[in-house]
Amino acid sequence: MATLVQAVRLALHFGETYLGVTDIFGEDVGPPLGGVFTATQGLKTAWNSPLDERGIVGMAMGIAYAGGRPVAEIQFCDYGFNTIDLLKVAGNQRWAGAGNFELPMVVMMPSGSGIRGSLYHSHSFESWATRLAGWKVVMPSNALDAYGLMLSAIVDPNPVMVLLPKALLRVRGEQKIPGEPEEEELRARIDAPVGDRSEWQPRWPDVKEYFVKIGLGALAREGEDVTVVSYGRTLSLCVQAADQLKDEIGKTFDVIDLRSIFPYDWKMISASVQKTGRVLIVNEDTEVTNFGEHLLRRVVDEHFYDLLVRPRVLLGKHVPGIGLNQVYEQNTVPQLRQIKEAMHAIATEEA
Repeated sequence: MATLVQAVRLALHFGETYLGVTDIFGEDVGPPLGGVFTATQGLKTAWNSPLDERGIVGMAMGIAYAGGRPVAEIQFCDYGFNTIDLLKVAGNQRWAGAGNFELPMVVMMPSGSGIRGSLYHSHSFESWATRLAGWKVVMPSNALDAYGLMLSAIVDPNPVMVLLPKALLRVRGEQKIPGEPEEEELRARIDAPVGDRSEWQPRWPDVKEYFVKIGLGALAREGEDVTVVSYGRTLSLCVQAADQLKDEIGKTFDVIDLRSIFPYDWKMISASVQKTGRVLIVNEDTEVTNFGEHLLRRVVDEHFYDLLVRPRVLLGKHVPGIGLNQVYEQNTVPQLRQIKEAMHAIATEEA
């Protein structure tokens, strides 16, 4: 099975071959490196930009306005803060032009914890991104969704931000991408060798079209007792906790993988809340003005009389950054133990 980052690479190859992608660019995106996390190795339209995030976003806007279809990468979402004004401008362009001007650009950024990246390589960006009206924002939790969401982002006429959870980039999927060969063959065909790459060329498999609709969530686990909403790195931890608690206490959980952070699948969340009456929202962004707090507010506003116990959120600590020490990182953002404890508490609280 492909890893999440291999799935992104396959999607970008499909995009430049069949969907009109004209430029894939950013710092170290082109040869020889092919991206810090290897998401762009071997792509024919990939090229290296200067070390200038504002220039990258501005260039993407210009290419899109000129009729191209660019995919720009910012090496780490932490450096997306350098571009916040330009991201705002990109988001308001179609609105300001009464819908007459499309802006088909994708900005992808590795996001979140998991590599002990400390102050400048461990931030989460989704809560900031949702404040940029006009953008669509997605974050996959597995390889197949990464492939399908990237294809949908490429063909969308609006700017789309693809946030890639760093902790999951090397995790293999449980489902094959359509047309994907066996794992060993895939690695041999599309992973560049270590060392001299001057003569290396990828041998792309014949992957197929597969779109995951932006704004559509997925039910990772189905249950009756609690609704758990998550995405990205914490989604897989919620699934693990749900499986363990089913065996230990006999409670079952709807675990919703949001996939698209904006627009998001309120219909799926709402139906689950009406069924369970108990809600936990989990992500790793900092807990003040967190996107999960918006979901909590909407749950209370629209489902107050459906709730059996108080809804709650489990979020990252409101600190300036994540410490380099592994212990600091693990105590800054939710881990399996804290998620399981929170799910246990809400499932067993007396109504």
